[in-house]
Amino acid sequence: MPPSADAPDLAVRTQGLSKAFGGRAVVRDLDLAVPRGAVYGFLGPNGSGKTTTIRMLLGLVGADAGSIEVLGAPIPEGARTVLPRVGALVEGPGFHPYFTGRANLERLDRLDASADPAGSAARIGAALDRVGLASAAGKKFRQYSLGMKQRLAIAAALLVPRDLLVLDEPTNGLDPQGTREIRALVASLGAEGVTVLISSHLLSEIEQVCSHLGIMNTGRLVAQGRVEELRAAQTTTTIVTTARPDAAGAVLRRLGLSEVTVSGEGASGIPTGQRPADIVAALVADGVPVDGFGTRRPSLEDLFVELTGEGFDVDG
Repeated sequence: MPPSADAPDLAVRTQGLSKAFGGRAVVRDLDLAVPRGAVYGFLGPNGSGKTTTIRMLLGLVGADAGSIEVLGAPIPEGARTVLPRVGALVEGPGFHPYFTGRANLERLDRLDASADPAGSAARIGAALDRVGLASAAGKKFRQYSLGMKQRLAIAAALLVPRDLLVLDEPTNGLDPQGTREIRALVASLGAEGVTVLISSHLLSEIEQVCSHLGIMNTGRLVAQGRVEELRAAQTTTTIVTTARPDAAGAVLRRLGLSEVTVSGEGASGIPTGQRPADIVAALVADGVPVDGFGTRRPSLEDLFVELTGEGFDVDG
């Protein structure tokens, strides 16, 4: 399958990608589009198909239907040529517990037939420095914290220059400090132009570092786009704080706002084209004292719950 005409703009592209295990559909008709240079947050509840998708992108699992392009090359046909430009961390790091961090990387570097042995020390030193582990390179892996272990795994993925980094749940099981370390590393990689596809359950972390989002639910991609576009597409709610909530609710209904609700502190509704100034003017004209007036746009957590029907671990 030749690369599509717009493939140069995308680091990852899938069309109609599907996979089933034992007759159960895990990924269904997935059209993924990860722009080059993006930090793409791949979100979804457990069992939504994220890890299976990542495994198909890396050629670890074959697709039942559909097509995959990674860095412009078809997968699995072009895997041998393109995957050396892809670094990946899937389902946690695996290292020898009694080797030091540096020794583990040396072992991995020796296994890379394409790497020049003469440059091994420089590559390893640069990778350790990149993830902030240069000072801990002499410690045994079993002495590392979870955050350090995850950073060493990312260092292994960065031993040679990569155009794409795929991280599956890189903050899984980390404490807040470890999560901050991974977040800072991902942000720095994105700033350097590396495309990062990061699967995570920590929406608060994804929200801080990602330029694009894709949300999975029961094997399907239910939302995808730039973070600001997804935010802008969400419905804005008008909120009125007043001592006469019933009267305020009546005004909002008369003006044509939808889903009007009344509470002890005021009323709210979804505008259907009404300007804020006109809403306030109508309230005042009806003698409704307006103690506060504002708008609220749903958070990304609200969007996730709306699309998947499930809560999201925003605190980790």
